[in-house]
Amino acid sequence: MDLVRDATVRIHRPGAGYATDGPGQGFLGSGFFIAPSWVLTCAHVAMRGEGREVNVLFRADPYSAELTEVPGVVLAALPESRPAGATGWPAPDLALIQLRRPVEHTCVYVTERSEAMLRGRKVRCVGWAPSPGGGLTTLSGDCEVKGTYGGWADADQQIRLDGDWLEPGMSGGPVVDVARGEVVGVIKSRLDDHQGGTAVGIERLRSLTVPAGPVETESDDTYQAVFHAHDRYHADRHNSPASTERTWADVQSDLPGPPGRVLSPKRRIDLLGRLAEFPPPVSTRNLLALLDGLPNVHARDLRPAPRGWRDGLGSLYDARVRDRDAALELVLRYCMGVLAADRPFDVPSTRTATKSLWEWVKRVADEDLSRDFRQELVLHWRAVRQRRDQEHQRAPARTNEPARYGERAFVLLELEPRGWERDLYDWRIGVARPTGEVLPVAEDSQGTVLGALPERLAAPLAEAFRRCDEPDSPAVLQVAVVPALFGLDVDNWQVTPDGLPLGVARPVVVRRSERGQPTDELDRLRRTRWNGTRNSSMQAEVIDCEDGMAVRVPELTALHALVHETVPVLCRYGDRPGPETAAGLVRVLEGGFGVALWRRTGEADAVCTEFHRRAADTVAEVRTSDRLPQKIHELRQGVCAGRTETYWSDGIALFYDDPHYSLPGLGQLLEAP
Repeated sequence: MDLVRDATVRIHRPGAGYATDGPGQGFLGSGFFIAPSWVLTCAHVAMRGEGREVNVLFRADPYSAELTEVPGVVLAALPESRPAGATGWPAPDLALIQLRRPVEHTCVYVTERSEAMLRGRKVRCVGWAPSPGGGLTTLSGDCEVKGTYGGWADADQQIRLDGDWLEPGMSGGPVVDVARGEVVGVIKSRLDDHQGGTAVGIERLRSLTVPAGPVETESDDTYQAVFHAHDRYHADRHNSPASTERTWADVQSDLPGPPGRVLSPKRRIDLLGRLAEFPPPVSTRNLLALLDGLPNVHARDLRPAPRGWRDGLGSLYDARVRDRDAALELVLRYCMGVLAADRPFDVPSTRTATKSLWEWVKRVADEDLSRDFRQELVLHWRAVRQRRDQEHQRAPARTNEPARYGERAFVLLELEPRGWERDLYDWRIGVARPTGEVLPVAEDSQGTVLGALPERLAAPLAEAFRRCDEPDSPAVLQVAVVPALFGLDVDNWQVTPDGLPLGVARPVVVRRSERGQPTDELDRLRRTRWNGTRNSSMQAEVIDCEDGMAVRVPELTALHALVHETVPVLCRYGDRPGPETAAGLVRVLEGGFGVALWRRTGEADAVCTEFHRRAADTVAEVRTSDRLPQKIHELRQGVCAGRTETYWSDGIALFYDDPHYSLPGLGQLLEAP
């Protein structure tokens, strides 16, 4: 606990004139050093500063009562602002403060586990608070984890704590698992007139915003920068022959609870330091693919998903393996996966890191594992070296050609109206793989008001996107709805911190959630039409407008006569389609078409020749259906950026329903009793 208190800080308003030795007007709350020059606290503490500026006060010398004061700036907050009308800051309520100048200080050790605060665990809460005799002092209290507020996958999940009194000012301080000797959470609130309070698990930092563009340096991604610095800090101090002070690894070694089945605290800190020398994973999706390839590892079930190399290591601790040797083999296989993984960038030190990690793997295997396994590792290492040598000899060819739609994972959002409760909707979000498997991320069958859907779905959508996105290549969002909701402009929802509409941030397409049992003839027709648009040059056909006048969508017989490569275009759909317009679109679906375009902004008396012309040109330009979602995405970006040549596409929607990827279990969860 001495190590924890040394790293726990006070956070004050910036500027002179505040009493640093008392509560005064300047004291905002507590925090703690998580990495050199980085302080973790609550957003409701840090964001009360002026223009995101705060002052951080701490003891630079643990043997002195004198405090050091350093200015800092809030670089990231979750969420970035308090919603209008909210009485408090919603969870996760976390913020990262970066110091404005370098100073010497100590840092806590933060767990790498995905589920840090388990029910029934004993924890200790530490923070600054007013002392009875005046001034401020550090306090600590023993609590027990009792459960949660919010669901397992919810971004607003909070941990319920029962035990000692938590005092005003302790918010933002560390929550320590005393059995394992590691920080597992952040104090969020105390209970008025009651003992205990709430906390937020450290793993919620994984939901920090992922950079939109490619990560070319470690500092481009705040999450990776902070935790790489954290792991290097502890490894450097533990491995330094010049240091005489007891480190976190020294203290943890005296505790009965090891971090995992095979990693002692000292071995763990050494390994994490070596992993922190590598560029981070290219994406969460790539890291999950590595973990999915390991036996008995179920990282896909973790919320939030692992994001850095340390997170991947932590997800191995709960793998069900037969014995100690199998557990150690799992760790070494993971390390070999890191050595072989794609990298977002390469720097000269990466070669040194590669050699260092391989030497660690080889040494551990030689000490503890069988000859056959050691030979397997050597063969793997030779393959890694050969691949890296080839990469250095020739620069990889870069291409802007996106992967064909259907060859990569996408996010699926299913919205189901509750027929017995008007304006309420159940929803499910999952990650759909090219194999057809859909991995659930979050769901709610309690009913959400239509207008509240963007805010309610923001966090689970962000988690799902992180599991699919690649640098400069955001995953497609498929929105599965009943035909009556085809006018729902999900692509205009603002659910990201930057405020961009969803359709500007990524491709968004619509598909039908209810279809009934298709006849064999209709199923064959759908597949034939789909294959025609995917493998041949498409052609657009405006079917509800002639010479600038709205006309009835043709009957099924006439629709069936259109060639298989046809993409129907509805010019007069509008934002509030009437019964005849809606019925016409349903006829298009029953005609076997898997791709269609319509616009929600068309006026009844508008001149639409330009829309007809440009829609036909766009369909002809992309040629095949798998490139159409990306093209519509580019058009939406153009409208948002004010490029006049794209204004014709304002409000355009893309129906994209691949018959080879049926929706899983629709209606099973959401049927009325």
